[in-house]
Amino acid sequence: MQNHTAFILTLLAAAVTPASFGLTVEHRHDHAAGTGPVLVHFPQQLRDHTLANMRDHLSALAEIQGYIAAHRYDSAAEIAEQRLGMSSLKLHGAHEVAKYMPKGMQDVGSAMHRAASKFALTAQESAVDHDMGKSVAALATLTQACVACHAGYRLR
Repeated sequence: MQNHTAFILTLLAAAVTPASFGLTVEHRHDHAAGTGPVLVHFPQQLRDHTLANMRDHLSALAEIQGYIAAHRYDSAAEIAEQRLGMSSLKLHGAHEVAKYMPKGMQDVGSAMHRAASKFALTAQESAVDHDMGKSVAALATLTQACVACHAGYRLR
């Protein structure tokens, strides 16, 4: 069952695009490599900070997956809300970063933070009703927002 769930999550992540979230992404055309993600220019210090935040997001997702596997839904919910959810915006300096983001990138970022908060609530419900499926589905939605952003944008 665990391998089946991982396979389904992989398929879902591979099928996700910014359009999955109702977002339109204008791609730049790179004559050498074809169409690519929109390049977003941040000041170097803010770029470094943002990349560190994204690495922490990946680490948080890994921790969340471990907690779900161990049926520790409340712990998964806490990590999701504090490090990825709407409660994390101040920690990440979202107000400063948003100034440099195109609207579509802001939208998909907001969708990710909202999905993390929704996942946190769903995981708390799973702690009561022991329904892992709905937590895994909510985690897939959260991860899809990450995939959509990384597919559509690249920091420079």
